[in-house]
Amino acid sequence: MAELTQEYGVHPTMINAWRRQLLEHAAEVFARGKDPGQESVDVQALYRKIGQLEVERDFLASRPGLMSRIGRGGK
Repeated sequence: MAELTQEYGVHPTMINAWRRQLLEHAAEVFARGKDPGQESVDVQALYRKIGQLEVERDFLASRPGLMSRIGRGGK
């Protein structure tokens, strides 16, 4: 326990709480099959969104004066 708290900078109480949660719910975590209540994820849509956000970030990063205008309310 002391090694974990020192290495990761986490309080021992937090590690004990995580351990207790794992022991209580381990069967659910490692259960085979998909939970019927779990939503399916559209991975391709997420990749498209990531690409869009990267383009927007690059656009804004290439125009430093634009961000200062946005911060002042666009004036």
